[in-house]
Amino acid sequence: MKIIFKKAKYKTIILSLTALLVLSIGFFSTIGTADVSVVDIFKIIGSKIPFINKSIDIMNIKDSYKNIIWNIRLPRVVLGVLVGMSLSITGGSFQALFQNPMADPYIIGISSGAALGATLSIVLKLNFSILNISNISLFAFIGGLIAVFLVYNISKIKNKVPTTTLLLAGVAVGQFFTAIMSFMMVLNNKDMSKIIYWTLGSLSGKGWEPILTLGPIIIIAIFIMNFYARDLNILLTGEESAESLGVNVEKTKVYILILGTLITSLVVSISGIIGFVGLIIPHIVRLMLGPDHRILLPSSALIGGVFMVFADTIARTIISPIEIPVGIITALFGGPFFIYLLINSKKGL
Repeated sequence: MKIIFKKAKYKTIILSLTALLVLSIGFFSTIGTADVSVVDIFKIIGSKIPFINKSIDIMNIKDSYKNIIWNIRLPRVVLGVLVGMSLSITGGSFQALFQNPMADPYIIGISSGAALGATLSIVLKLNFSILNISNISLFAFIGGLIAVFLVYNISKIKNKVPTTTLLLAGVAVGQFFTAIMSFMMVLNNKDMSKIIYWTLGSLSGKGWEPILTLGPIIIIAIFIMNFYARDLNILLTGEESAESLGVNVEKTKVYILILGTLITSLVVSISGIIGFVGLIIPHIVRLMLGPDHRILLPSSALIGGVFMVFADTIARTIISPIEIPVGIITALFGGPFFIYLLINSKKGL
């Protein structure tokens, strides 16, 4: 009876958070110079959906507004949801995997590798795209993968990957890549502002192309990540205990690392480096709903999507027409929360 009640409770929470996310997409899409209501936003969305589009009348909405909503605001909001979901679910998974409350999606050097890849592309002044994905995004993705490949192989001992060694290797490789990137910036100071802007993260001007091209891969990876919720719950009891309970710890580590790396590298390649989202959202959800990853992971993804769109709306409107990189806004929220975690951890000593 208790299990049935818990499942019903989880479904209610997930459905409520999904509704909140959908409403957030509509609400935050209305914010800007063009005055369009939430109802009109959903009408414009509905007009693009097969089978129901014929029953939706959008004749009373200006063509210029339709263009602004569909080609500028909605792609940005949807991308924000995708980025927020990706970083939050990866952060929640890594915190359980490393049994470290300070773990985030970038902890194993993904951000440093991606930043170095993007810097190399900018400095070399390359100008090409594959499947509508820019060369900067491609180089960032490859850089992130190379960083994690190095970290994993450095930390591997026989057939095992100790989490402590993995974390230390991540810090070392990350610092090394950051040093190379900084050196390249010094030698190419004309490109410095462009590199810095990319490393601060932005959702501006991406359009539908990266969402349609990379979005399906990210969503599938997020969906698969949820299947490891039970194993992550058991891992919290310790690796030896998890092994005795039937969890293949090393395989689980590898699968979570592969999924987390794929998700984070793809997201970073589109948006640049957006910090703190993957750190603070899983913590907030854990405080609200508890440590059970069966509810923690999907809830983190949904709340992360809402938070990211909220942060990006502040970034594009707070000192309009100037736009702030969204990474600055997330850091303003995340920095104080990180300090709170440090103070809290001191109390436990």
